[in-house]
Parts: sequence; structure tokens; C-alpha cells
Amino acid sequence: MTFEDLMKVNSGMKVTDIKGKNYAEVNERIKGFRRLFPNGTISTEIVNLEDGVVVFKATALDEDGRILGVGHAYEKEGSTFINKTSYIENAETSAVGRALGMIGIGIDTSVASYEEVANAVKQQEESEKSGEKKDDSGVDYRTELRNFILKKKIDPNIVVKGCGLNDKSTNDDYKMALIYAKNYVSGGKK
Repeated sequence: MTFEDLMKVNSGMKVTDIKGKNYAEVNERIKGFRRLFPNGTISTEIVNLEDGVVVFKATALDEDGRILGVGHAYEKEGSTFINKTSYIENAETSAVGRALGMIGIGIDTSVASYEEVANAVKQQEESEKSGEKKDDSGVDYRTELRNFILKKKIDPNIVVKGCGLNDKSTNDDYKMALIYAKNYVSGGKK
């Protein structure tokens, strides 16, 4: 694959506008991957599934089995209306979109796919509408995560990037990131 091949595929990709930014849907990214790597493979696996939270890993490989891109995603059961029944499927789709984004497919404005952004916007709207807190356990998961990272000597960038943490992350986001970090240390084994 050349840069020109990638740009050609990206320029022909259908995008959807969300709040003034264009995002490629995962199905468009998959089509782009198939154009570039007709004999390539996209594999997915559940890294963690517990307490209504799923963490998925997707790996995109070329026809020779070389890894081209890896993506992770997590979803919480019931966090949106669609996640009441399809949180596992949503996480898998997002992980695939992120793996393909790491290759450069469909990332003109963001590695995040349309589905990820739409889901995040929906979760935020539902949270604001209900006035509910995401986590009422009283545990400061940001501190818990920081302590775990220091104790296990993990590169914090791995967790931040893998979980998409940013200045708007909630206590619940840090809780999921802690699960991710624990899985990372254990190599995905319980």
C-alpha cells in the first residue's frame, strides 16, 4: 500500500457530519480496507467481559499475516438505549473502526468513527437528561488508576490512548480504564 493508494481510498469514502466534523462510518472503513488489502484479515477478540462492561481488541492484518493496526474499545451495558441489548456488538464495531483508523483508513479528521462519536454524544445527552451520576460508589477511580499504573510501572500513554481518556473523562471512564489496565498487565488472562 502506498500513501497515494490510501489517499485515493479515503477520498472516495462516505463521511457523516457530527457537530461540524466529518467521520467515516466503520462499514466505509471496512470497504476501504478491502480495497487496499483484498486478502487481508480483521480479527476481533473480547479482552474482558465482566460487570456489564466489555473491552474488545481488533487487529487488522495484511495477506501475509503482518499486523497493520490494532484498536481497542469498551462499552457498558445499558449506558445508552442501544447498549441495553447490543453493547458487545458496539464495542466490537468501535474496535474495528479504531484498528482501521490506525492504518490511516478514514481518519481525515479523527481516528474515532462515526459510531463512536454518535454513541458518545448520545450517552452524554442521556446522562444530562437524567441528571444521573455515572458512578456513585464514592471511589475515585482516577486516583485508583494512577496508583495502579505507578505500582505496575505501565506506560500511562498506553492506557490513555487505549481507553480514549481526556479532560472530559468521567469517574466511570476511569473505572473502565482501570479494568483495561488490569487486563493489559495480565495479558488478557484472568
